Amino acid sequence: MSINKLFRKKSIDQIMLDSQKGSSGLSRVLGVRDLVSLGIAAIVGAGIFSTIGLASYNGGPAISLLFLFVAFACVFTALSYAQFASAVPVSGSAYTYAYVSFGELFAWIIGWALVLEYAVSNMVVAISWSQYFVSMLEGFGILVPKWLTMAPAYAYDAHNKMLAVGVENLEGIDRIALQAYETAPRFGDFPIIFDLPAGLITVFVTWLVYIGIKESRRASNFMVLVKIGVILAVIFGGMFFIKPENWTPFAPNGMEGVLSGVAAVFFAFIGFDSISTTAEESKNPQRDLPRAMIYCLLICAILYVCITLVLTGMVNYSALNVKDPLAYVFSYVGFDHMAGIVSVTSVIAITSALLVFQLAQPRIWMTMSRDGLLWKKFATIHPKYKTPSFATIVTGVVVAVPALFFKMDFFVDLTSVGTFFAFIMVCGGVLYMDYAGLTAKAKFRVPYINGKYIVGLSFVIGLVLVFFYGAPLGTEKSEVLGTALLHNSLLVVFWVVWLVLSILSFKHNFSLLPVIGILINLYLMSELGASNWIIFIAWLLIGLVFYFTYGYKHSKLNSSKDTAGADSAQNER
Repeated sequence: MSINKLFRKKSIDQIMLDSQKGSSGLSRVLGVRDLVSLGIAAIVGAGIFSTIGLASYNGGPAISLLFLFVAFACVFTALSYAQFASAVPVSGSAYTYAYVSFGELFAWIIGWALVLEYAVSNMVVAISWSQYFVSMLEGFGILVPKWLTMAPAYAYDAHNKMLAVGVENLEGIDRIALQAYETAPRFGDFPIIFDLPAGLITVFVTWLVYIGIKESRRASNFMVLVKIGVILAVIFGGMFFIKPENWTPFAPNGMEGVLSGVAAVFFAFIGFDSISTTAEESKNPQRDLPRAMIYCLLICAILYVCITLVLTGMVNYSALNVKDPLAYVFSYVGFDHMAGIVSVTSVIAITSALLVFQLAQPRIWMTMSRDGLLWKKFATIHPKYKTPSFATIVTGVVVAVPALFFKMDFFVDLTSVGTFFAFIMVCGGVLYMDYAGLTAKAKFRVPYINGKYIVGLSFVIGLVLVFFYGAPLGTEKSEVLGTALLHNSLLVVFWVVWLVLSILSFKHNFSLLPVIGILINLYLMSELGASNWIIFIAWLLIGLVFYFTYGYKHSKLNSSKDTAGADSAQNER
């Protein structure tokens, strides 16, 4: 095995040629308005309708500042994505961008991480959709058996808790889960419990994505209008119920409480990068993709901050640890009619997020297959529907089955780890593009600010501030030893990366904005739980097994002609 082959790169011209050969069946029908709609559909999903409640419960009203901070991080990342999308307007998103910048091995790692982002996040969306859907049906007097509406782990946990503390000490949600355990049909001694609505909606959306991009576009545009309408209704309707005293204290659990919501808040922003997977179905990707990413991110950031302030103003933060916070706050203030409207429209809104991620995942697999890293069947384009048919079906199965049986909170943090990793690689890829002279081919460029001295100076200032005003590694006494060590190790990595970027920025005049994107994403990544990192590392190791047993051998760059072309392109740079 040649080490050089692991980092062989594809030139932009080569990628463009491969996409023209492999995607001749895809239809270019998406304009900038459609792309913005898809971006909003992806971003404004389960995060705003579900996980924002838990984040507000932990961080209080100050969670609105975390939304601003995460949006700030995403803007730098979005600018980097926009430059890549302009220079390399093909499906594949960060996977393709890494192939150009860092080589095949890193491209595979990013592609594998994107599976975690899109597929796993869609499991969260499907489960959240199920919760709202069941709640909506109950509002109409239709009761679904509890054993058909949840993951079995919830029921088992409730049963064990009942044995430990007694039925009278169970809270509302535990009582519901216990009911599922006790009323479920049995297979031997095991109760049969699963989340049927989550599986069914995944199958339905997969079918919609399968039959065509035009149908998906129409459905997405309609659902986005409904979604924005209900969010604006919550903001302007909720303003009349705000009690300023609910904003005091603003950060009841301090910065620790605010930062504990990093995964939930960041999950609410995941999706703007999915636009780049539709490059080969965009009318003018080099012009429209950058615009769409920036537009949808700014729109969603404003909506998120406003709705967080409204929610925490209407209800004390301590009451927001619920699965349907937008509907709950109106029930809390006695406006049940509005709560019912929110519940119904939330079902439509979350469906649109599910649709976009189901649209994105198959196109990444299609691109990886086209490069030979996955089975060639994944690149199959349906002759009638003009979609990556086999990859779409596999995506449906991969999302639907876990959504039937797993708890939602297991997936939220895990999704964020993979996404942060992809974002860091894209920001780093822009630095490589500038260094290698590939920026000239991009019609959109990240605004250039010379980071020669700024990055190093900010590193020194950061160290001074930490030395005088904070613990060097910020370990809480309540942390167990293993978690503390991992958290400290991640923070050490953050400071080492910052030091390396300071040196490289001084040497190569790096653009400041991508550097900021790398550092913010890396810091947020270090704040995630230790268990998520362990699972993520295990996921990457499994991916490497697939790469070395299949992808490395079947890569299109193994052919002498392609390798020569790639080497030639590298020499020219």
